[in-house]
Amino acid sequence: MAVYALTGFSLVSLLSFGYLSWDWMKPSLVADVATDPMEKSLPPTFARPPHIIFILTDDQGYHDVGYHGSDIQTPTLDRLAAEGVKLENYYIQPICTPSRSQLITGRYQIHTGLQHSIIRPRQPNCLPLDQVTLPQKLQEAGYSTHMVGKWHLGFYKKECLPTRRGFDTFLGSLTGNVDYYTYDNCDGPGVCGYDLHEGEDVAWDQSGKYSTFLYTQRVSKILASHSPKEPIFIYVAFQAVHTPLQSPKEYIYRYRSMGNVARRKYAAMVTCMDEAVKNITWALKKYGYYDNSVIVFSTDNGGQTFSGGSNWPLRGRKGTYWEGGVRGIGFVHSPLIKRKRRTSWALVHITDWYPTLVSLARGNLSNVPGLDGYNVWPAISEGKESPRTEILHNIDPLYNHAKYGSLEDGFGIWNTAVQASIRVGEWKLLTGDPGYSDWIPPQTLTNFPGSWWNLERLTDGLRKSVWLFNITADPYERYDLSDQRPDVVRTLLMRLVHYNRTAIPVRYPAENPRAHPDFNGGAWGPWASEDDAEEWEGVGKPLKSRNKKKKCKICKLRSFFRKLNTRLMSNRI
Repeated sequence: MAVYALTGFSLVSLLSFGYLSWDWMKPSLVADVATDPMEKSLPPTFARPPHIIFILTDDQGYHDVGYHGSDIQTPTLDRLAAEGVKLENYYIQPICTPSRSQLITGRYQIHTGLQHSIIRPRQPNCLPLDQVTLPQKLQEAGYSTHMVGKWHLGFYKKECLPTRRGFDTFLGSLTGNVDYYTYDNCDGPGVCGYDLHEGEDVAWDQSGKYSTFLYTQRVSKILASHSPKEPIFIYVAFQAVHTPLQSPKEYIYRYRSMGNVARRKYAAMVTCMDEAVKNITWALKKYGYYDNSVIVFSTDNGGQTFSGGSNWPLRGRKGTYWEGGVRGIGFVHSPLIKRKRRTSWALVHITDWYPTLVSLARGNLSNVPGLDGYNVWPAISEGKESPRTEILHNIDPLYNHAKYGSLEDGFGIWNTAVQASIRVGEWKLLTGDPGYSDWIPPQTLTNFPGSWWNLERLTDGLRKSVWLFNITADPYERYDLSDQRPDVVRTLLMRLVHYNRTAIPVRYPAENPRAHPDFNGGAWGPWASEDDAEEWEGVGKPLKSRNKKKKCKICKLRSFFRKLNTRLMSNRI
């Protein structure tokens, strides 16, 4: 059993925060036998296909919503969740691109080649063009489709853009993070460009408008100009609350008593976003959509604890496969839900929204075989058991291999040095290096995280490469059972082996200097033509150019920018 150093919080602390009063010990609602993800539920009894509003927030921590006991004010989210269905066994991915790709495709990362890191601004990479996306399926079902906010699924050629992947309109950013007012994004020193786009054009005229306000106003405008008699899908991917920590002053003033500056700014951004959701809900009612609408709220990954976020009492943070990195805030609010005002413990993953929403739209799923998602609407609306019994959190063969992992530690069937994680029933297995593993309470202290006494650290286990937890009984991942239950470890390793056999090669090409905004009018945007796009795709390095003269120019540019710039650091993910 691992030995823990309790340096600031105890059982009394947990009770004071109210977490041990949660129904963490409730038996799993997961079925014993997995069902076919393509299996259809009973047809919805809606008079017509519902309007679908999917709201995704960026880097919002698990603790950072009022109904999870937060000190941050989120009255709108609290009310919508209370009147709908709270999803308290809901999982996402630990970083941006993976969550977004799985939402849009209904497939695990290993089945799209995006299992490593994120898509970076200068990479010739994007969501694979052979994937039929969620908005494309909704278009087929007669929906008008709109996206507002952060894309982060690649843009190196025009075919990768949101308007080419199923959205009728798009207003937002293509890269992973931008300034909330100027929309500038720097991918390293000297590699800066503007990133706000209207459709396929650069939206220079929108600079200076706070993005949360801008995006909310656009949603309202879309609703005002559309007929509620026709089905509509709006994907609202807020930039909030990703860094940089920027908020209008009036929201910061509400948290002036918070000693920690990062937490203060972060809290202001969360509350501002909460009011944005209030305005979107108001617009749905004003323009006649609400009574036939489904609002889905989801975070994209765990909170970044050193940028104001909190996942307390869960272990870990953004970028890790501990619960603090992959357990999300999620709820569904809709007048169409049969059993409202309750908490669901049904197992749900972000891939499930694809088949669920297409089924609600009465779309056709028969021509998209091999989805990893399930239709979970009966579980959400009627309280039935979830068809999902397991989740592959990921298998990343390119991530730094754990120093002490080996094939021997994996019973000769799995190299435990490889970063991977899977949930099967109540059991969760992690191998390799799962990432930063501390338990970090809300950052209310002025000098957090500098004080040694406000963290709870794992004092041994650094030489490990396998962890096993019963997540139902131990949601905080405090008691590693890998030594006591080698039978379960072996069973879950076999599931990893099974999934790994279905994985496609990782798509993580080298950065291309031609993507520099200086060569594209000062803005981030598509830079590769159809003729040369393929030569820059691949795993590892770009393929050799067929044009020798062209190749030499690119090599010179590459050398220049390598000397000028440093590679994007992990905190820019």
